[in-house]
Amino acid sequence: QVQLVESGGGLVQAGGSLRLSCAASGRTLSTYTMGWFRQAPGKEREFVAAISWSGGTRTYADSVKGRFTISRDNAKNAVYLQMNSLKPEDTAVYYCAGRRESSLSGRPLAYDYWGQGTQVTVSS
Repeated sequence: QVQLVESGGGLVQAGGSLRLSCAASGRTLSTYTMGWFRQAPGKEREFVAAISWSGGTRTYADSVKGRFTISRDNAKNAVYLQMNSLKPEDTAVYYCAGRRESSLSGRPLAYDYWGQGTQVTVSS
C-alpha cells in the first residue's frame, strides 16, 4: 500500500509561482507512473501532468503546458509540480496520484493511489 501526502499549496497572486510536493510512504515510488490532477469547486477532477517511473517521459494538459513542470526524485520517494505564471483559473485542490502501470494516463480511474489534496488559490 502507498500513502501519498501533498504539500506546498497556498494563496498566490496571478503571475506568481508555487511548488507542490508529493511525499510517499509505505512503498517506493520508483516503479510507479505518477500524476497530478486538480479539481475546482463544482467541476470534475481533471488531469494536469504525468511522469514515467524514470522521469524520462512527461505529458501535460494543454492548459498548463509551458507553465507547469512535473518532476520526481526517486531517491527521496517524491514527486513535484512546479507551477509558474499562475492564473486565477488554476485555483483548485491539487492531487497527487500513483499508477502501477508503466504507461502514462490522463484518466483519474487509471490511477491506483491518491493523496488527500492541497489547496491552491490564485487571486487576480
